[in-house]
Amino acid sequence: MTQTQLNPLIELRDVVKNYKSEAGVFPALKTINLSIERGEFLGIIGKSGAGKSTLLNMFTGVDELTSGEVIVHTNGESISLHTLSENDLALWRGRTMGVIYQSFQLLPMLTLVQNVMMPMDMSGLYHPRKSRERAIELLDMVELSEHAHKLPAYISGGQQQRVAIARALANDPPVIVADEPTGSLDSLTADHIFQLFERLVQSGRTIVMVTHDKGLMPRFSRHVEIADGELFHNDSFSPRGKARMGEGQ
Repeated sequence: MTQTQLNPLIELRDVVKNYKSEAGVFPALKTINLSIERGEFLGIIGKSGAGKSTLLNMFTGVDELTSGEVIVHTNGESISLHTLSENDLALWRGRTMGVIYQSFQLLPMLTLVQNVMMPMDMSGLYHPRKSRERAIELLDMVELSEHAHKLPAYISGGQQQRVAIARALANDPPVIVADEPTGSLDSLTADHIFQLFERLVQSGRTIVMVTHDKGLMPRFSRHVEIADGELFHNDSFSPRGKARMGEGQ
């Protein structure tokens, strides 16, 4: 059941995504309806090839939809995402969403602090001196400030993922999107990443995470499942979902 009556931040309305090939048309997403509420930790769960990453690409605006609409409610206005120009969409995404990938995607030739500074420098929201100060503060938040001037190759995978989280927070976005962020980490390191996510949600962030791991269901305040491009709603967002976070750790 969608929760449009609560406090929607992002709404997907009848979203369809088809890919064309020589073999014909492949339906990657089939009439998806989903509301993402402010302050929730939403899990999108499905096997490889189920449509998880395609769904993420729809509400980040990375990929074009075939039909339907993605509405974002921010700063007192509602925006139909796929009607924006490419430049406006890139600017909106840089200021509104922080994206975290399984493969970290840190630039190997930049130090950790330079990697975190990059979104701020690209958006123009911060003076260079301020962006460096903020990058150090964010690295301190993820307990890596002492490694600020190292290159990514000289820290562990779990530490690189924490840098990626700091980078995603650089422009203070209301939404964090995470694509299998713990998929390549050991269970202890993955738990540390989840605890960091939970603290971010408690501070008011909205997090949307895709994963193949059904064992992570209890960690989300709400989850949906996707299979063969169809969405199945299993849980309703509730403030009690936040209260569950951190239990059993």
